[in-house]
Amino acid sequence: MQRHYSLAYLTAPTATAAQAIDVAAELGYSYVGLRPFPNGPGAPFQPMLDDAVALRETLARMRDTGVRVFDIEIIRIGEGFDALAYAPALALGAEIGAKAVLIAADDTDEARLAANYARLCEVAQPFGLTCDLEFMPWTAVKNAPAARRIVELAGQPENAGVLVDSLHFGRSASTLDDIARLPRKWLHYAQISDAPAGIPATDEALIRTARCDRLLPGEGGIDLAGLFAVLPYDLPVSVEIPNEVRARALGLKTWSAQALAASRALIETGRPE
Repeated sequence: MQRHYSLAYLTAPTATAAQAIDVAAELGYSYVGLRPFPNGPGAPFQPMLDDAVALRETLARMRDTGVRVFDIEIIRIGEGFDALAYAPALALGAEIGAKAVLIAADDTDEARLAANYARLCEVAQPFGLTCDLEFMPWTAVKNAPAARRIVELAGQPENAGVLVDSLHFGRSASTLDDIARLPRKWLHYAQISDAPAGIPATDEALIRTARCDRLLPGEGGIDLAGLFAVLPYDLPVSVEIPNEVRARALGLKTWSAQALAASRALIETGRPE
């Protein structure tokens, strides 16, 4: 069975959406992940929502190359969250053919978080999007059991999902058994990267690695072979490996190529390239 890989936004964050699609097509990725709206005030993103020219160019590159959009990111659920405010972004996701929207949790009130997550799933469903809740150790949903609990409290909406990122698996209290217990219907894709063994002591260090200093699969100490042996084999894999220093030195295309090659080698053969 053929594995499908997606070029995640953070692997090539300086690329426009159209450029990311071209790079993905040239290197052999089936999909891209895009960030068409900022994840916070002043944060970088790939404008399309209010940029008709960029949107047309993105759609044209998709038609020309056959590369599709897998996920859009990132919606953060905080205390005053309003799911309807994201309807235009979700409509854009549907227009570009996205399958999933990545969700992060910033609200420590579990009941309120679950209610807002359920509402977001409701708003996203007409657009054909799954809402994939990513556990991250510095957020309100720190590990796989916490993500499972929120989806259950939300009533397990039909388009609910849990996103397993190998970095956050390795740097949280999650176990392989926790991952194996996630219902298959909640798993729509996974993310791959590596990092040194051990869990940093501060949120700042966790965030720094996640956003700027990840390693290629096989270069670190995360049990990637064990993790991807537990995850379904047909699960699409988002290659999310931001490394500011190496990407700048090698260039966007070469770094994205190395990221794909290392991911394929580890997942498909069980050993680093």
